[in-house]
Amino acid sequence: MSIWLDHNSLVIVQGMTGSEGRKHTQRMITSGTRIVGGVTPGKGGQSIGFEGADVAVFNTVVEAREATGATVSVIFVPAAYTRAAVFEAVDAGIELCVVITEGVPVKDTAEFYAYAKNSGVTRLIGPNCPGLISPGQSNVGIIPATIARSGRIGLVSKSGTLTYQMMFELGDIGFSTCVGIGGDPVIGTTHIDALAAFEADPDTDCMVM
Repeated sequence: MSIWLDHNSLVIVQGMTGSEGRKHTQRMITSGTRIVGGVTPGKGGQSIGFEGADVAVFNTVVEAREATGATVSVIFVPAAYTRAAVFEAVDAGIELCVVITEGVPVKDTAEFYAYAKNSGVTRLIGPNCPGLISPGQSNVGIIPATIARSGRIGLVSKSGTLTYQMMFELGDIGFSTCVGIGGDPVIGTTHIDALAAFEADPDTDCMVM
C-alpha cells in the first residue's frame, strides 16, 4: 500500500517541453512512473521521445485528461504561470496536483490553494517541493529514485534535503511513501494531512516527520 500515489497512477507533466520538465520527465519514466502526457499551450499534437516512452503533448490539461485518463499532474512551469497552471488542473478534475516550482508569490499560492480545496476533488502538494514517491511504484517530482526502497515507513518533510537524507539513512528498512510537502508559507498539504493518511494506511507501520 501507499498514500496518494501507486503503480496505477496515470501522470501528466505540465511544462514537459521545458528543460526542467524534460529532464525530470525522463527521470520519472526511468523510475517506473506512468507518464501518459505532457501539457504545453501551443504545442499540442507534438510528441517527445524519451528513453522508454514517446509522450504526447497536449494544449490543455482537459485535453490531456480526456485522452489519457490521467488523475495526477506534476507542474514544472515558471513561477509567473503557476497559478494559471494549477487552476487549469483543478478545472480539469485532476485529483493530485504536485507543484514543484519555487518562487511562487504567496498571494498566488493562497489563491490556488483555496481554489483546489474548494473544488473538493484536487489534493495539492507544494509548491516549492520535491514531490512524492512510493518506491517501486511511482515517483512524481524530483526525488532521486535510486535512494528509495520499498518498505513500511511513511515519511513527510518540509525540507527536500532532509527528505533525501532520511530516505538514504533508512533505506535498508524502506518506505511506503515519502512526501515532500514544501517549505513555503502557504502549502497545499500539511504534516497533519500526511500523518492522517499514513495512519489510515494498513501497510505503513511507523512514520518519520
